[in-house]
Amino acid sequence: MSKHSFSLPSQATLDALLQPQDNTFHPIEGLRRLCDAGLDQLPLPGHGATLRRWQMLAAVAAIDLSLLKLYEGHTDALAILAEIGGPGVPAGSSWGVWCADMPGARLRLRQTTDGRHVLDGRKAWCAGAKGLSHALINCWNDAGQACLASVALSQPGVHVTDEGWQAVGMHACASVDVTFSTARAFPVGAPGAYLQRPGFWHGGAGIAAAWYGAACAVASHLHARAQHAAPDPVRLAQLGQIDCALRATGALLREGAADIDLHPQRDAMGLALRLRLAAEDAATLVLHLTTRALGAAPLCRDARFARLAADLPVFLRQSHGERDQAVLGGIVAGAEEHPWTL
Repeated sequence: MSKHSFSLPSQATLDALLQPQDNTFHPIEGLRRLCDAGLDQLPLPGHGATLRRWQMLAAVAAIDLSLLKLYEGHTDALAILAEIGGPGVPAGSSWGVWCADMPGARLRLRQTTDGRHVLDGRKAWCAGAKGLSHALINCWNDAGQACLASVALSQPGVHVTDEGWQAVGMHACASVDVTFSTARAFPVGAPGAYLQRPGFWHGGAGIAAAWYGAACAVASHLHARAQHAAPDPVRLAQLGQIDCALRATGALLREGAADIDLHPQRDAMGLALRLRLAAEDAATLVLHLTTRALGAAPLCRDARFARLAADLPVFLRQSHGERDQAVLGGIVAGAEEHPWTL
């Protein structure tokens, strides 16, 4: 996609587009509406408009994180297919990227005597499995090599279970286990290409933009209260602290997007980890301060705020916390000179 061909909608336009027909929010229906409006055709990361891509992720996250989970997976799948090749994307299809594993559980990709490829095994963390049409799935071939495969989910060899997800937060994304039994699959790229491509860390950095968008939505409730309530010095101090955290993280995201566009083939692991850790810290702080400032009322009486407050801590656990900090610290330690200058 040309970097100039995607028009970022306003938050009000998105709200109107995604307004549920009843009082229940349906992420799969929201994803369908976004795709029908062409809003899944985001600029590819590293092609000159990475910030615009991230702004859209942040805008969807501000509405609903379960929807964002499906939307980010779908748009990430399109970016992966564009980067390393694969089967065409059927009109009207919706995609997931299921590449997280439970310890000791691996899907096997094998080639049959007639040359077809099939998948066998059980896959955890399959967000949107009951509503999506296709998925990109990590697996291992008979040579023990990590691979990526495309799978149509409507075939008989795919069984979507009701198991694997007990959390209240992010419940609507239905991230359940799926089993595969000689399910037809199509290899995408060469073995190892999924992890080795530059876009792997570009996509990981985009998650930070989603965390940031959700944090901004949470903070907006405190901003609204501060505008319309009598001045409260404690609440204003909390708002000031939030302002500093969000503005600093927003600046880091803009800088990171520009760096990816300037150096699209450079290893972006350190950059992505930095953005994710900064956004995680900001989102955690915002949620803590906003709920302290506003008390129980919005958590109990405002459905959208309550959903965000329940979803965000679960979604943030895509971070590996101190392990990611240690990896980033190792990257910084390996630099010849310290990187902190103005």
